[in-house]
Amino acid sequence: MSTSSSKTHGLRVERMRASPRYTDGSFHNTRPVSPGLKKGSVAPTVKEFLLGGQRRTPPGPLPSMSPLAQWARPVETGLRATWLGHSTVLVEIDGVRVLTDPVWGERVSPLSFAGPKRFQPVPVSLDALPPLDAVIISHDHFDHLDHPTMLALARRDVPFFTSLGVGAHLEAWGVPPSRITELDWWDRVELPGAELSITAAPSQHFSGRVLGGRNATLWSSFVLRGPRHAVFFSGDTGLTPEYGEIRRRLGPFDLVMLEVGAFHPAWGDIHLGPANALEALSLLGGGSLLPVHWGTFNLAIHAWDEPAETLIELAPAQGAHVVMPRLGEAVEPSRAERVTPWWRAAAAAVKGAAAEPEALAPAAEGDPDARVEWPID
Repeated sequence: MSTSSSKTHGLRVERMRASPRYTDGSFHNTRPVSPGLKKGSVAPTVKEFLLGGQRRTPPGPLPSMSPLAQWARPVETGLRATWLGHSTVLVEIDGVRVLTDPVWGERVSPLSFAGPKRFQPVPVSLDALPPLDAVIISHDHFDHLDHPTMLALARRDVPFFTSLGVGAHLEAWGVPPSRITELDWWDRVELPGAELSITAAPSQHFSGRVLGGRNATLWSSFVLRGPRHAVFFSGDTGLTPEYGEIRRRLGPFDLVMLEVGAFHPAWGDIHLGPANALEALSLLGGGSLLPVHWGTFNLAIHAWDEPAETLIELAPAQGAHVVMPRLGEAVEPSRAERVTPWWRAAAAAVKGAAAEPEALAPAAEGDPDARVEWPID
Protein backbone atom coordinates (compact mmCIF):
# COMPACT_ATOMS: atom_id res chain seq x y z
CA MET A 1 0.00 0.00 0.00
CA SER A 2 1.32 3.43 -0.87
CA THR A 3 2.29 5.74 1.96
CA SER A 4 1.85 9.46 2.19
CA SER A 5 5.25 10.46 3.60
CA SER A 6 6.56 11.76 0.28
CA LYS A 7 3.50 14.02 -0.11
CA THR A 8 3.70 15.67 3.32
CA HIS A 9 5.83 18.67 2.45
CA GLY A 10 5.73 22.27 1.32
CA LEU A 11 2.50 24.22 1.73
CA ARG A 12 0.74 21.27 3.37
CA VAL A 13 3.30 21.16 6.18
CA GLU A 14 3.20 24.95 6.55
CA ARG A 15 -0.58 24.84 7.04
CA MET A 16 -0.31 21.99 9.53
CA ARG A 17 2.32 23.80 11.59
CA ALA A 18 0.23 26.97 11.58
CA SER A 19 -2.73 25.21 13.18
CA PRO A 20 -3.44 26.07 16.85
CA ARG A 21 -3.89 22.33 17.35
CA TYR A 22 -0.36 21.48 16.17
CA THR A 23 2.49 21.54 18.67
CA ASP A 24 5.70 19.56 19.12
CA GLY A 25 5.29 17.77 15.81
CA SER A 26 1.74 16.45 16.22
CA PHE A 27 -1.91 17.44 16.57
CA HIS A 28 -3.64 17.64 19.94
CA ASN A 29 -7.18 17.80 21.25
CA THR A 30 -8.29 21.05 22.83
CA ARG A 31 -8.17 19.52 26.29
CA PRO A 32 -5.76 16.77 27.35
CA VAL A 33 -7.34 13.34 26.90
CA SER A 34 -5.95 9.87 26.69
CA PRO A 35 -5.61 8.64 23.09
CA GLY A 36 -6.79 5.22 24.23
CA LEU A 37 -7.69 4.44 27.81
CA LYS A 38 -9.76 6.78 29.97
CA LYS A 39 -8.16 7.59 33.30
CA GLY A 40 -9.69 5.55 36.12
CA SER A 41 -11.37 2.98 33.86
CA VAL A 42 -10.57 -0.70 33.61
CA ALA A 43 -8.86 -1.53 30.35
CA PRO A 44 -10.11 -4.50 28.32
CA THR A 45 -7.84 -7.51 28.17
CA VAL A 46 -6.58 -9.62 25.31
CA LYS A 47 -8.72 -12.46 26.69
CA GLU A 48 -11.83 -10.26 26.48
CA PHE A 49 -11.05 -9.40 22.88
CA LEU A 50 -10.35 -12.95 21.81
CA LEU A 51 -12.51 -15.09 24.08
CA GLY A 52 -15.31 -12.81 25.22
CA GLY A 53 -18.85 -14.19 25.11
CA GLN A 54 -20.50 -11.17 23.59
CA ARG A 55 -22.33 -11.63 20.31
CA ARG A 56 -19.91 -9.46 18.38
CA THR A 57 -21.26 -10.32 14.96
CA PRO A 58 -24.80 -11.19 13.82
CA PRO A 59 -25.46 -14.70 12.55
CA GLY A 60 -25.86 -13.43 9.00
CA PRO A 61 -26.33 -10.26 6.98
CA LEU A 62 -28.64 -7.69 8.48
CA PRO A 63 -31.80 -6.57 6.64
CA SER A 64 -30.88 -4.15 3.88
CA MET A 65 -32.21 -2.83 0.60
CA SER A 66 -30.92 -1.39 -2.63
CA PRO A 67 -31.23 2.41 -2.64
CA LEU A 68 -31.09 2.79 -6.43
CA ALA A 69 -34.84 3.19 -7.01
CA GLN A 70 -35.11 5.67 -4.12
CA TRP A 71 -32.16 7.73 -5.37
CA ALA A 72 -33.91 8.01 -8.74
CA ARG A 73 -36.82 9.84 -7.10
CA PRO A 74 -36.71 13.55 -6.18
CA VAL A 75 -35.93 14.54 -2.59
CA GLU A 76 -39.26 16.07 -1.71
CA THR A 77 -38.20 17.80 1.51
CA GLY A 78 -34.75 18.78 0.25
CA LEU A 79 -32.88 16.56 2.73
CA ARG A 80 -32.38 12.82 2.46
CA ALA A 81 -29.79 10.46 3.95
CA THR A 82 -28.88 6.88 3.08
CA TRP A 83 -26.82 4.95 5.62
CA LEU A 84 -24.60 2.49 3.73
CA GLY A 85 -22.84 1.00 6.76
CA HIS A 86 -20.48 2.14 9.53
CA SER A 87 -19.89 5.89 9.00
CA THR A 88 -20.65 5.90 5.28
CA VAL A 89 -23.71 8.01 4.48
CA LEU A 90 -24.89 9.51 1.21
CA VAL A 91 -26.39 12.88 2.15
CA GLU A 92 -28.60 14.66 -0.38
CA ILE A 93 -28.96 18.23 0.81
CA ASP A 94 -30.60 21.03 -1.15
CA GLY A 95 -29.72 19.47 -4.50
CA VAL A 96 -26.16 18.42 -3.58
CA ARG A 97 -24.86 14.87 -2.99
CA VAL A 98 -22.17 14.39 -0.33
CA LEU A 99 -20.62 11.05 0.68
CA THR A 100 -19.12 10.74 4.17
CA ASP A 101 -16.20 8.47 5.14
CA PRO A 102 -16.76 5.98 2.29
CA VAL A 103 -15.61 2.44 3.09
CA TRP A 104 -16.31 -0.40 0.67
CA GLY A 105 -13.30 -2.52 1.64
CA GLU A 106 -13.59 -5.94 3.29
CA ARG A 107 -11.17 -5.20 6.14
CA VAL A 108 -10.34 -2.04 8.08
CA SER A 109 -6.74 -2.95 8.65
CA PRO A 110 -3.25 -2.30 7.29
CA LEU A 111 -3.28 -5.94 6.14
CA SER A 112 -5.50 -7.36 3.40
CA PHE A 113 -5.61 -10.80 5.03
CA ALA A 114 -6.02 -9.96 8.73
CA GLY A 115 -7.71 -7.48 11.01
CA PRO A 116 -11.35 -6.47 11.60
CA LYS A 117 -13.47 -7.84 8.78
CA ARG A 118 -16.78 -6.59 7.43
CA PHE A 119 -19.75 -8.69 8.62
CA GLN A 120 -22.30 -6.62 6.71
CA PRO A 121 -22.16 -6.18 2.92
CA VAL A 122 -22.55 -2.70 1.48
CA PRO A 123 -26.09 -2.50 0.07
CA VAL A 124 -24.93 -0.99 -3.23
CA SER A 125 -21.77 -1.28 -5.31
CA LEU A 126 -19.40 1.64 -5.48
CA ASP A 127 -19.81 1.81 -9.25
CA ALA A 128 -23.58 2.17 -8.85
CA LEU A 129 -23.38 5.38 -6.84
CA PRO A 130 -25.00 8.38 -8.49
CA PRO A 131 -22.83 11.37 -9.44
CA LEU A 132 -21.26 12.88 -6.34
CA ASP A 133 -20.63 16.55 -5.61
CA ALA A 134 -18.28 16.04 -2.66
CA VAL A 135 -16.59 13.37 -0.53
CA ILE A 136 -15.80 14.08 3.12
CA ILE A 137 -13.06 12.23 5.03
CA SER A 138 -13.12 12.99 8.76
CA HIS A 139 -9.75 11.43 9.67
CA ASP A 140 -7.24 8.82 8.56
CA HIS A 141 -8.17 5.70 10.53
CA PHE A 142 -8.72 2.59 8.43
CA ASP A 143 -12.47 2.42 9.04
CA HIS A 144 -12.87 5.98 7.71
CA LEU A 145 -10.13 6.30 5.10
CA ASP A 146 -10.24 3.10 3.05
CA HIS A 147 -7.46 2.53 0.52
CA PRO A 148 -9.35 0.47 -2.11
CA THR A 149 -12.33 2.80 -1.94
CA MET A 150 -10.12 5.85 -2.41
CA LEU A 151 -8.46 4.25 -5.44
CA ALA A 152 -11.88 3.83 -7.03
CA LEU A 153 -13.12 7.32 -6.13
CA ALA A 154 -9.89 8.86 -7.41
CA ARG A 155 -11.10 7.94 -10.90
CA ARG A 156 -14.25 10.04 -10.42
CA ASP A 157 -14.29 13.76 -11.00
CA VAL A 158 -15.30 14.58 -7.43
CA PRO A 159 -13.67 16.93 -4.89
CA PHE A 160 -12.49 15.68 -1.48
CA PHE A 161 -12.76 17.66 1.76
CA THR A 162 -10.79 16.44 4.73
CA SER A 163 -8.74 17.37 7.79
CA LEU A 164 -5.27 18.88 7.73
CA GLY A 165 -2.63 16.43 6.53
CA VAL A 166 -5.01 13.70 5.37
CA GLY A 167 -4.74 14.91 1.79
CA ALA A 168 -1.25 13.43 1.64
CA HIS A 169 -2.79 9.96 1.68
CA LEU A 170 -5.22 10.91 -1.06
CA GLU A 171 -2.46 12.32 -3.26
CA ALA A 172 -0.36 9.20 -2.79
CA TRP A 173 -3.33 7.16 -3.99
CA GLY A 174 -3.93 9.14 -7.15
CA VAL A 175 -6.31 11.95 -6.24
CA PRO A 176 -5.13 15.14 -8.00
CA PRO A 177 -4.14 17.91 -5.55
CA SER A 178 -6.60 20.25 -7.27
CA ARG A 179 -9.46 18.05 -6.01
CA ILE A 180 -8.30 18.00 -2.37
CA THR A 181 -9.22 20.62 0.22
CA GLU A 182 -7.75 20.24 3.72
CA LEU A 183 -9.41 22.11 6.54
CA ASP A 184 -8.52 23.13 10.07
CA TRP A 185 -11.27 23.43 12.67
CA TRP A 186 -13.66 26.29 11.88
CA ASP A 187 -12.36 26.59 8.32
CA ARG A 188 -15.26 27.03 5.91
CA VAL A 189 -15.34 26.62 2.15
CA GLU A 190 -18.05 26.94 -0.47
CA LEU A 191 -18.56 23.97 -2.77
CA PRO A 192 -17.83 25.20 -6.32
CA GLY A 193 -20.93 25.41 -8.48
CA ALA A 194 -23.34 24.68 -5.63
CA GLU A 195 -25.09 26.48 -2.80
CA LEU A 196 -23.40 24.49 -0.04
CA SER A 197 -20.80 25.36 2.57
CA ILE A 198 -18.56 22.76 4.21
CA THR A 199 -17.06 23.59 7.60
CA ALA A 200 -14.62 21.52 9.64
CA ALA A 201 -15.40 21.56 13.36
CA PRO A 202 -13.84 20.18 16.54
CA SER A 203 -13.89 16.54 17.53
CA GLN A 204 -12.08 14.68 20.30
CA HIS A 205 -10.17 11.74 18.92
CA PHE A 206 -6.75 10.88 17.47
CA SER A 207 -5.23 9.77 14.17
CA GLY A 208 -2.67 7.40 12.69
CA ARG A 209 -2.37 4.42 10.37
CA VAL A 210 1.09 3.09 11.24
CA LEU A 211 3.14 2.52 14.38
CA GLY A 212 4.88 5.72 15.34
CA GLY A 213 2.57 7.83 13.19
CA ARG A 214 -0.05 8.80 15.76
CA ASN A 215 -1.57 12.28 15.49
CA ALA A 216 0.46 13.32 12.45
CA THR A 217 -2.82 14.40 10.81
CA LEU A 218 -5.90 16.15 12.18
CA TRP A 219 -9.34 14.70 12.96
CA SER A 220 -12.55 16.69 12.53
CA SER A 221 -16.30 16.74 12.52
CA PHE A 222 -18.02 18.45 9.58
CA VAL A 223 -21.02 20.69 9.00
CA LEU A 224 -22.88 20.92 5.70
CA ARG A 225 -25.12 23.95 5.23
CA GLY A 226 -27.31 24.67 2.22
CA PRO A 227 -29.95 27.35 1.65
CA ARG A 228 -32.59 25.36 3.56
CA HIS A 229 -30.91 22.62 5.58
CA ALA A 230 -27.88 21.89 7.77
CA VAL A 231 -26.26 18.55 8.65
CA PHE A 232 -23.69 17.71 11.33
CA PHE A 233 -21.36 14.68 10.93
CA SER A 234 -19.32 13.70 13.97
CA GLY A 235 -16.64 11.52 12.44
CA ASP A 236 -15.10 9.80 15.48
CA THR A 237 -15.16 11.62 18.80
CA GLY A 238 -15.57 11.46 22.52
CA LEU A 239 -17.99 13.71 24.36
CA THR A 240 -16.60 17.23 24.32
CA PRO A 241 -18.01 20.53 25.62
CA GLU A 242 -16.98 22.00 22.26
CA TYR A 243 -20.28 20.69 20.93
CA GLY A 244 -21.87 23.67 22.66
CA GLU A 245 -19.57 25.99 20.72
CA ILE A 246 -20.39 24.15 17.48
CA ARG A 247 -24.07 24.75 18.18
CA ARG A 248 -23.47 28.45 18.81
CA ARG A 249 -21.31 29.02 15.73
CA LEU A 250 -22.73 26.58 13.19
CA GLY A 251 -26.18 25.43 14.34
CA PRO A 252 -29.02 24.69 14.32
CA PHE A 253 -29.05 21.33 12.54
CA ASP A 254 -31.78 19.39 10.78
CA LEU A 255 -29.83 16.12 10.83
CA VAL A 256 -27.12 15.09 13.31
CA MET A 257 -25.07 12.00 12.47
CA LEU A 258 -23.25 10.75 15.57
CA GLU A 259 -21.14 7.68 16.24
CA VAL A 260 -22.70 5.17 18.64
CA GLY A 261 -20.72 1.94 18.17
CA ALA A 262 -17.29 0.48 18.93
CA PHE A 263 -17.30 1.98 22.41
CA HIS A 264 -16.05 0.90 25.84
CA PRO A 265 -15.89 2.76 29.18
CA ALA A 266 -12.10 2.79 28.86
CA TRP A 267 -12.39 4.69 25.56
CA GLY A 268 -14.81 7.31 26.85
CA ASP A 269 -12.58 10.21 25.86
CA ILE A 270 -12.32 9.17 22.20
CA HIS A 271 -15.66 7.48 21.39
CA LEU A 272 -19.24 8.46 22.23
CA GLY A 273 -21.37 5.36 22.49
CA PRO A 274 -25.16 5.71 22.60
CA ALA A 275 -25.56 7.44 25.98
CA ASN A 276 -22.96 10.10 25.25
CA ALA A 277 -24.33 10.50 21.72
CA LEU A 278 -27.64 11.60 23.22
CA GLU A 279 -25.83 14.08 25.45
CA ALA A 280 -23.88 15.33 22.43
CA LEU A 281 -27.16 15.76 20.57
CA SER A 282 -28.44 17.94 23.39
CA LEU A 283 -25.29 20.08 23.37
CA LEU A 284 -25.68 20.51 19.62
CA GLY A 285 -29.21 21.77 20.07
CA GLY A 286 -31.10 18.73 18.83
CA GLY A 287 -32.17 17.76 15.35
CA SER A 288 -32.95 14.32 13.96
CA LEU A 289 -30.32 11.81 15.14
CA LEU A 290 -28.96 9.30 12.64
CA PRO A 291 -26.63 6.90 14.49
CA VAL A 292 -23.53 5.78 12.59
CA HIS A 293 -20.35 3.78 13.28
CA TRP A 294 -22.12 0.51 14.06
CA GLY A 295 -23.62 -2.56 12.37
CA THR A 296 -20.76 -3.22 9.96
CA PHE A 297 -17.40 -4.14 11.53
CA ASN A 298 -16.37 -6.01 14.68
CA LEU A 299 -14.34 -3.26 16.38
CA ALA A 300 -15.20 -3.59 20.07
CA ILE A 301 -16.12 -6.10 22.76
CA HIS A 302 -19.79 -5.27 23.10
CA ALA A 303 -22.57 -7.16 21.34
CA TRP A 304 -23.05 -6.03 17.75
CA ASP A 305 -26.59 -4.78 18.46
CA GLU A 306 -25.91 -3.17 21.84
CA PRO A 307 -25.48 0.36 20.41
CA ALA A 308 -28.87 0.23 18.70
CA GLU A 309 -30.71 -1.36 21.63
CA THR A 310 -29.25 1.06 24.17
CA LEU A 311 -30.04 4.04 21.99
CA ILE A 312 -33.72 3.24 21.51
CA GLU A 313 -34.02 2.46 25.22
CA LEU A 314 -32.60 5.82 26.31
CA ALA A 315 -33.83 8.15 23.56
CA PRO A 316 -37.55 8.46 24.48
CA ALA A 317 -36.83 9.84 27.96
CA GLN A 318 -34.72 12.56 26.39
CA GLY A 319 -37.22 13.41 23.70
CA ALA A 320 -34.72 12.62 20.96
CA HIS A 321 -35.95 12.11 17.41
CA VAL A 322 -33.96 9.06 16.32
CA VAL A 323 -33.83 8.05 12.66
CA MET A 324 -32.72 4.45 12.16
CA PRO A 325 -33.35 3.29 8.59
CA ARG A 326 -32.27 -0.07 7.32
CA LEU A 327 -28.99 -0.21 5.49
CA GLY A 328 -29.57 1.23 2.04
CA GLU A 329 -32.91 2.81 2.94
CA ALA A 330 -33.03 6.45 1.91
CA VAL A 331 -34.85 8.49 4.54
CA GLU A 332 -36.00 12.09 4.71
CA PRO A 333 -35.53 12.94 8.42
CA SER A 334 -38.48 15.29 8.77
CA ARG A 335 -40.77 12.47 7.59
CA ALA A 336 -39.11 9.62 9.47
CA GLU A 337 -41.54 7.57 11.49
CA ARG A 338 -41.08 5.82 14.84
CA VAL A 339 -38.06 3.53 14.94
CA THR A 340 -38.77 -0.09 14.08
CA PRO A 341 -35.98 -2.34 15.44
CA TRP A 342 -35.34 -4.07 12.12
CA TRP A 343 -31.99 -5.43 13.33
CA ARG A 344 -33.74 -7.83 15.73
CA ALA A 345 -34.62 -10.10 12.80
CA ALA A 346 -30.99 -11.24 12.81
CA ALA A 347 -30.69 -11.38 16.60
CA ALA A 348 -33.83 -13.50 16.97
CA ALA A 349 -32.32 -16.25 14.86
CA VAL A 350 -29.79 -17.04 17.56
CA LYS A 351 -31.60 -15.92 20.68
CA GLY A 352 -29.64 -17.06 23.68
CA ALA A 353 -26.69 -18.24 21.60
CA ALA A 354 -23.34 -16.48 21.33
CA ALA A 355 -21.72 -16.07 17.96
CA GLU A 356 -18.06 -17.01 17.86
CA PRO A 357 -16.10 -13.75 18.00
CA GLU A 358 -13.52 -12.92 15.39
CA ALA A 359 -10.07 -12.15 16.67
CA LEU A 360 -9.32 -8.45 16.47
CA ALA A 361 -5.61 -8.82 17.12
CA PRO A 362 -3.09 -11.66 17.42
CA ALA A 363 -2.89 -13.18 20.87
CA ALA A 364 -0.25 -11.55 23.01
CA GLU A 365 2.61 -13.68 24.26
CA GLY A 366 2.52 -14.49 27.93
CA ASP A 367 -0.38 -13.50 30.17
CA PRO A 368 -3.71 -13.64 28.25
CA ASP A 369 -5.04 -11.05 30.69
CA ALA A 370 -2.38 -8.55 29.64
CA ARG A 371 -3.86 -5.09 29.26
CA VAL A 372 -4.06 -3.76 25.74
CA GLU A 373 -4.61 -0.29 24.36
CA TRP A 374 -7.39 -0.20 21.78
CA PRO A 375 -9.06 0.71 19.45
CA ILE A 376 -7.43 1.06 16.07
CA ASP A 377 -10.27 3.26 14.83
